[in-house]
Amino acid sequence: MCSSYDMLVEEIKKLSFEEKMEIKFLLEKYLIEERREEIFRNYQESMREEKSGKLKFSSDIDELKSQLNQIHHVRR
Repeated sequence: MCSSYDMLVEEIKKLSFEEKMEIKFLLEKYLIEERREEIFRNYQESMREEKSGKLKFSSDIDELKSQLNQIHHVRR
């Protein structure tokens, strides 16, 4: 993969300024699209969790801190 990536970088260096700007524009567009898709997938997952009763809601700050701590420990 590194050699392909390195080759790609070298090829980009050879492009004109306008071509580099077009690639920059396209990359930014693709990154935005990927982020939107990720946000949408997270939304869909949240809706499934809410329907199944897995989501917990609280206005109690101590309860919220406890929930965050539980999530933090699970991700470690």
